[in-house]
Amino acid sequence: MQAVGSLPLVVRRLGLVEYEPTWAAMRAFTDARTPETPDELWLLEHPPVFTLGQAGKPEHLLRETGIPLVKIDRGGQITYHGPGQIVVYLMIDLHRRHLKVREMVTLMEQALIDCLADYGLAAERKDGAPGVYIAGEKIAALGLRVRNGCSYHGLALNVDADLAPFSAINPCGYEGLKTIRMKDFGVTDGVAEVGERLLAHLGRLLAHRPAADRP
Repeated sequence: MQAVGSLPLVVRRLGLVEYEPTWAAMRAFTDARTPETPDELWLLEHPPVFTLGQAGKPEHLLRETGIPLVKIDRGGQITYHGPGQIVVYLMIDLHRRHLKVREMVTLMEQALIDCLADYGLAAERKDGAPGVYIAGEKIAALGLRVRNGCSYHGLALNVDADLAPFSAINPCGYEGLKTIRMKDFGVTDGVAEVGERLLAHLGRLLAHRPAADRP
């Protein structure tokens, strides 16, 4: 556990873990938490899997690849997870940190932008399309579910992942959207090193929230 402002934050580094048991664990954690439960960040990778959001359209899977498709309860359309991609799941009590859902999304995007800036990469948001982009091409995806004021699911950042599976989908529901990775820009750090930088930026931004709202 590490201190984040006046609120504790538990960081779990889970390694490479299957998608469906991890999703079940997120839901179980959220259902069981109390007002005293510390918030948690889970840093991990998944074996190859497509996930389709609760309002997602199956036609955004363009062809069969042999990669499993899991229909889940986050927002958004279809995306891909696989080795070489950082995933951070954010189990955050939004009320306790004085965050609205849109502010939480903005915070996640900012952490990604700041992390990429550490590597000299100029990333940005795109209006109406959650995620983080470099020159209009997507390098990170976001998707949240909020239940009883608490979030789960989170973000995914392509470090050195195989991008071929993205060609079998309309990423996040956008036809022709190109997906990129940090490796394409000469970044040699792997998921472990980039993941620690990203965790640090998330922790810093989450820590700022309670202090900013005190009278």
